[in-house]
Amino acid sequence: MQADEVLKILVTGANGFIGRRLCTSLQQSGFEVIKAVRVATAVDKIEVGNIGPHTKWGCALATCPEIVIHLASRVHPMKGEEADFLSVCRAVNVQGTLNFARQAAAAGVKRFIFISSIKVNGESSLLGRPFRDDDTPAPEDPYGISKHEAEQALHQVARETSMEVVIIRPPLVYGPGVKANFALMTQWLARGLPLPFAAVTDNRRSLVSLDNLVDLIIVCASLPAAGNQTFLVSDGQDLSTADLLVRMGVALGKPARLFHLPTSLLKLIAIATRSLGVYQSLCGSLQVDTRKTRHMLGWTPPLSVVEGLSRAFKHDGQ
Repeated sequence: MQADEVLKILVTGANGFIGRRLCTSLQQSGFEVIKAVRVATAVDKIEVGNIGPHTKWGCALATCPEIVIHLASRVHPMKGEEADFLSVCRAVNVQGTLNFARQAAAAGVKRFIFISSIKVNGESSLLGRPFRDDDTPAPEDPYGISKHEAEQALHQVARETSMEVVIIRPPLVYGPGVKANFALMTQWLARGLPLPFAAVTDNRRSLVSLDNLVDLIIVCASLPAAGNQTFLVSDGQDLSTADLLVRMGVALGKPARLFHLPTSLLKLIAIATRSLGVYQSLCGSLQVDTRKTRHMLGWTPPLSVVEGLSRAFKHDGQ
């Protein structure tokens, strides 16, 4: 590619939490961005419909992108899907991704960047033994299982074609508009609720701010060294639940009201209320080792945890 040529990048899930920020940052960095969405509501987006094993990507790929960034996926079940959510995830996240990758390779796409999940490694790590990209995968829930199977399918496409595959496995991503557990903790703090997590100081969890993740994705789109590699990402500072809540409260302007409840009692409550998953997310450890990412790509997170949390609560930045 000549120095004056503009690199074309096709982004799926362009309307999503990560996609909106990523598309803006890519454009600000000088890339030409093609935005693929399920339902187009603006002239600058290409409608591809529901993603699955038979989705036709011709219109999006006809723009001749050199790089694809695949964000779109199924994460949570809709009403009525709970009983067989693994099949739903496989149809979208595995078969849909494989179908897309094969069409992308045939269309001449040079690099396929797949946003996977740390859930491929597992739901929790041993304290002081962070997950690595070369650990034996141990996914537990339908989403994690499907992301692992999608990674395997993409590796096969890379072996059979000239298209490079780059895989990024983020932990919890936070930023303006985030949902799930981070949003729940934000609501607790905003309401000034007393929270029984003052004793949860021995666990450690890795998180990544939206801006840090977007920065790494752009680096992976730019550097040749990223080709056919898997990278883990985080803010670079692992926090206990108590520390995270205190820092969130400071950024939110609503000091955390924490009180002590033994973690053993918290676990009993979780068992009684069938919410062990929530307990594990709040009281367990999940750390990631980003040394490969930093050394191979020369990458460091642009934002600290304090800066990331501050931006997360500036809603005018959405």
